[in-house]
Amino acid sequence: MSKLRRPRAAVDFDRLEQLYPAAPEYFDTAWLDDPRTIESKQLERLKVRAGQAQRVPFFANRWDAAGFDAGSITSLDDLVRAPMYTVDDIRASIEAHPPFGDYQGVMPADAPREPMRVFTSGGTTGRSRPTLYTAWDREVGALLTARALYLQGIRPGDVVLNAWSYSTHNGAHIMDEALYKWLNCIVVTTGTGNVTSSRKQIELALEYGASAILTTGDYLLHLAEVARDMGIDPKADLALTALPNIGDAEELEATFGVPVLDSYGFHEVQWVAVECPAKAGLHIFEDAFIVQIVDTETGELLPDGEQGSICITEIYKTGSPQFRYNIMDLSTLYPRERCECGSWLRRMAPFAGRGDNMVKLRGVNVWPEALGAIATAVPGATSDYFVRAYREGHRDEIEVTVAAEPDTDRAALAAAVEAELSERVGVRISAVACRSGELDRLTGFGTAAKLVRFADER
Repeated sequence: MSKLRRPRAAVDFDRLEQLYPAAPEYFDTAWLDDPRTIESKQLERLKVRAGQAQRVPFFANRWDAAGFDAGSITSLDDLVRAPMYTVDDIRASIEAHPPFGDYQGVMPADAPREPMRVFTSGGTTGRSRPTLYTAWDREVGALLTARALYLQGIRPGDVVLNAWSYSTHNGAHIMDEALYKWLNCIVVTTGTGNVTSSRKQIELALEYGASAILTTGDYLLHLAEVARDMGIDPKADLALTALPNIGDAEELEATFGVPVLDSYGFHEVQWVAVECPAKAGLHIFEDAFIVQIVDTETGELLPDGEQGSICITEIYKTGSPQFRYNIMDLSTLYPRERCECGSWLRRMAPFAGRGDNMVKLRGVNVWPEALGAIATAVPGATSDYFVRAYREGHRDEIEVTVAAEPDTDRAALAAAVEAELSERVGVRISAVACRSGELDRLTGFGTAAKLVRFADER
């Protein structure tokens, strides 16, 4: 008898939907839970998740060192006693235990009995940062994503173009799963403009009567320009009914005539929160997450209303835990109050930037220090560099300036740096080569104790 357990047998769907109601039923049930019910669910699930996390070496070692034990949790306030970790700790784990680190709750050897998928996030140099998702993790993650997409205007039976990049990253795949498995939408997997031309995307949206085009706000605005060049009115002719897009909400709304409801999530935990039509903050899916806001430098828990770094604990997964993960995204947690939509769920402010200096460029996370390391390794470059992020039209752009060695052809060096950045990072980044010493006024060389290597001009 085979011991192979296929995905359909790995998930009890009746239990899953009982614990995490799907849209649209969710908005008539758990969305309207009272505070006591919300926090009771959280505490029960937190205890279970802590017990699971303590069996994972990464957490067991850190918790032992901090004197924290999963069995000591008796209230939600006890969560703060568990030590936080950051992406730097994940990188260290991977370096010590390649290629998956010791932070995973499952490993590939478990796949015959625990079906899983692997996706990677971030990173411009060095090893990728993988997360292994069990079948349960994927289904709940897709369900949470479907909740957000439903609130943002997508309805069962809609035709939706998924123009996100299908790659090693989680994003396009989890949206596809949410649309198909939990909203019964007809998904047209166009991928990016490099896969399906922008003109073809417009033609498909018109031909099939698409209700939404899932992509970055920047690319959606580019599609609007393409549509105009084709003699098509983006608002009247495309007639989109939902804009689940990340970008300039005001311009997107003006261009397509549809409200933009903000949302928040990231690779390892999937979809966390979504804005309701009241636009008074993003409602956190508290049956799946506990969100804390901490000081970006000290890590101390901040009171409601103060901006800091998002520290998140998921309480729904069975595979790789995220337990007090300081993601270094900036936001603010609002006091628990009943929203005019009727929900008591805690709300958070929209994403307000990074607690560090990471920049998301066309869906790819890039760090100025990593770009500098790539640029200064090109023959003819010195160790001096400067990175700036700026806005051009509807797009975020990055420019890397590197100081050239004497007698180096600066135009050729800039071209070589651009080529190397494109090869290593996967997106186009412009490069400039300058004379030695020209960057001193920007970096503070000779006057500053710590050199400045990055400026965000957006």
